[in-house]
Amino acid sequence: MKQTPSLLLAALLCATSAQAATPTDILSKSGCLACHQVEKKSVGPAYKVVAAKYKGQDAAALVMAKVRQGGKGVYGPIPMIPNGPDKISDADLATVVDYILKL
Repeated sequence: MKQTPSLLLAALLCATSAQAATPTDILSKSGCLACHQVEKKSVGPAYKVVAAKYKGQDAAALVMAKVRQGGKGVYGPIPMIPNGPDKISDADLATVVDYILKL
């Protein structure tokens, strides 16, 4: 039976694809890192600055709404465009917002 290596390879590929994406993977895949970085300001604020702004608050729903609706003026004059579910799913958005607020 020469099929055993093929079956093993298929099982490994399935196991790898079933692993959950990390917040950094999601941020990269969704294009968020084009304008934001964790430590320093880029086009938009650093994620650590966002985390500091909402420290001690239950702000996940507020931050998620800001990502979905976009906005301007909170961190400077450059507006953030709205980011719909076609760009980042609700589940992925919840994951990254939780990650950002814990920085």
